[in-house]
Amino acid sequence: MKLLSLGLTVLLFSLVASAAKADETVSEKMDAAGNTTARAVKKGAHRVSETVCMKSDAECAGEKLENRAVETKDSIVDGAKKVGNKID
Repeated sequence: MKLLSLGLTVLLFSLVASAAKADETVSEKMDAAGNTTARAVKKGAHRVSETVCMKSDAECAGEKLENRAVETKDSIVDGAKKVGNKID
């Protein structure tokens, strides 16, 4: 009897947990894919500009650091949007 009640309890918790999780809509998935593509294009453009940088080493390093900060910010913002879409 204990095993049965334990099994029912686990089943109940798993049903509640699965009901709380929502899927992304098609438009949200397309938006996420667009964000990923935009980030990849921006990253490629940054790498090209860093490669052809003709400024001093310090200025090029500063530009590289700024590019990485922008890329990290974009990734965090897009990730937060994706989590928000999954919760909705």
